[in-house]
Amino acid sequence: MFIGREAELNFLESRYKASGGQLIVLYGRRRVGKTETLRQFCKGKPHVFFACQECTDRLQLKNFSDKLLRENPPARQYLDQFPDWERAFRAVPELPYGEAKRLLVIDEFPYMCKDNSAIPSILQNLWDEALKDANVMIVLCGSAMSFMEKELLSEKNPLYGRATGIYKMTEMGFYDAARFFPDYSPGDKVLSYAILGGIPHYLRQFDPKLSLDENIRQNILTKGCVLYSEADFLLRQELRETPLYNALIQAVALGGTRLSEISQKSLVEDTSKTSVYLRNLIELGIVAREFSVDTGTKEKANNSRGIYQLTDNFFRFWYAFAFTHYSDLEAGDVDGVYQYAIQPMLHEFAAAPFENICRQFVTKLQRANQLPFRYDQMGRWFGKTTVRDPGAPEQLRTAETEIDLVALSRDRKQYLVGECKFRGQPFRYGEYLDTAAKLSPLKKQAEFFYALFSKSGFDQRILREAEQNDHLRLYGLEDIVGGLNAPT
Repeated sequence: MFIGREAELNFLESRYKASGGQLIVLYGRRRVGKTETLRQFCKGKPHVFFACQECTDRLQLKNFSDKLLRENPPARQYLDQFPDWERAFRAVPELPYGEAKRLLVIDEFPYMCKDNSAIPSILQNLWDEALKDANVMIVLCGSAMSFMEKELLSEKNPLYGRATGIYKMTEMGFYDAARFFPDYSPGDKVLSYAILGGIPHYLRQFDPKLSLDENIRQNILTKGCVLYSEADFLLRQELRETPLYNALIQAVALGGTRLSEISQKSLVEDTSKTSVYLRNLIELGIVAREFSVDTGTKEKANNSRGIYQLTDNFFRFWYAFAFTHYSDLEAGDVDGVYQYAIQPMLHEFAAAPFENICRQFVTKLQRANQLPFRYDQMGRWFGKTTVRDPGAPEQLRTAETEIDLVALSRDRKQYLVGECKFRGQPFRYGEYLDTAAKLSPLKKQAEFFYALFSKSGFDQRILREAEQNDHLRLYGLEDIVGGLNAPT
């Protein structure tokens, strides 16, 4: 069953129904579900779907010719293979599809260009000459992020400015990912997302009929299963020097966030070298450089600002647990690694992805007009602010701290401050007071609202406070996972 991707399919449908020629560039990291989305889009439409291979240009052209001629264009009457790419592409508007748009999808387009760099120029000349006004839709799809962004879409590329639509596919959000496991409890849906993220290929490796712990043991930790070799496979497909990248990813997975800290943990002493390698991981969608929600554009340009985080949940899980116990897993000690290394830490591991889920939930609340104001920016906040002194709770002091969720109105006159707890104990009243103490100096010039998100409910003092305080909102796990009855 195909799940999600409503926005992507709506975009493609709108382009398909538009008049005139359509040249669409759709790209995204490997495993994100581009091919399946395009196949879903093509259902019920006359089309040619060509999946490029890593092969010679002559063989690529032969395979493309076979695919195109199978649709019985007029050219089939006098040839069994196109002599060159120009004549092959010229045959697309002649496909015998009646009044329907001539739809051509070229999957993994970078492979087509690898052995023939002239193909973008050939397409550009044909587009300008004839295809832009024809009843055609050509979709160029690719996973090689550097090629798609730095070459195909750059000003120097012949196709620059010709695309009538450009769509970068990212991973699914929590609410679509949770649909892969309809019978899981709300807590296990959160844990599954914390482990696998929103990559459809990863989500499909789990059997929804098995329990979460059985899926972890059988479909991640057992040698020979798809996910056991996934991280290594993806890195080798995209990068050289994989041992160095392994060290950097593990350093971030184990809590390294600053450049110097990551260099130290990974034993890569040159921070400038570390910065270059992290940039490559950012391009692949594995790592992100995160800034506090209130950071200005100029500050973001400062290389010393921001923190590094693993944005791929599965990589974070693999490097936090499996990579560090790889020799034990190779020896077949799956149960031991799960019981002693993973199970005791799983809820703590899920805390950061749970924060991300809560931010997605707040986005849904805004769409449903269920927030006290309309925010313009939302994200994590980190920096120096007031906190309660643990030794004297009635006193405040300044310290470095983080806030899980801060949403700001456009004029910065309203703040929504949120804290998220994914653990077995209720949210405590003292923790609410800690949250309320943060950003206190700003309360003179802005109105503050608070949102508390908890897996295990709230203590009685918070519940009483929420009844009396219309600036405090509480959301339990059922509310969050339900997502106002998702999806949107």
